[in-house]
Amino acid sequence: MADAADVARWQRWRAARAAGLSAPDSWLGVVGLFWLEEGANTVGSDPSAAVVLTVGPAVLGRIDCTGTTAVWRPVLGAPVPLQTDAGGAPTMIEHGALAFFVIERDGRLAARVRDRDWAARRPFAGIDAFAYDPAWRIEADWRPLDPPQTIEVPDAGGDFRPATVAWQAVFRVGDAEVSLLPMRVAGDGVFFVFRDATSGRTTYGAGRFLDAAPASGGRIVLDFNFACNPPCAFTSFATCPLPPPQNRLPFSVDAGELRYAGGH
Repeated sequence: MADAADVARWQRWRAARAAGLSAPDSWLGVVGLFWLEEGANTVGSDPSAAVVLTVGPAVLGRIDCTGTTAVWRPVLGAPVPLQTDAGGAPTMIEHGALAFFVIERDGRLAARVRDRDWAARRPFAGIDAFAYDPAWRIEADWRPLDPPQTIEVPDAGGDFRPATVAWQAVFRVGDAEVSLLPMRVAGDGVFFVFRDATSGRTTYGAGRFLDAAPASGGRIVLDFNFACNPPCAFTSFATCPLPPPQNRLPFSVDAGELRYAGGH
């Protein structure tokens, strides 16, 4: 039997996911991703601009990049230093319903463009999920890797990023003992990216994300009911990590979010 507190927490999470995905700043409203060059990068509706906007003047301004530092210089107005997403919430530059901000990935900068009126064109289709199943709330062994492994993690853009992994979550499903490697281990939790036999059938083909509370006493709880679609399930302009080969589970995980019906 499912614990009532677990089900209630899952229901709150489901409601929060729906609210976030239907909001003006949803991933569904991300309409562009433009990698920036060193020096001046023009922004505007001119098709030759480095950052192309769907509306507005041919040249709205430019983003000047020096290394990982960026400054917005509008045609009208004063320069604005741009905080990238590497330091927390990035600086938003708005033009009508459009907004853009700068992201940093492995020392490279890109401008991500968002249309806050996205729902007028393609309303949120809702996000379905398997029914809560307590069998998929699994307590796994949290084992150190000695020595740590360096793995290549693919991303939605086709690149690979090296990651050093020092831990693994080991658990059994039926007769199979399997492990998952974390993509991030921090004081506030552990982050996994995995694929399973439902991927591309009932769930998103590239895999799903799973957050877990920090391990304790050599154990970690993996509640696959909270497995969710990555941002790249909702927009082509995300830079999601994809599951490394080590995180491809050989069975179906019939828990968590299903494939987004609206596609992209």
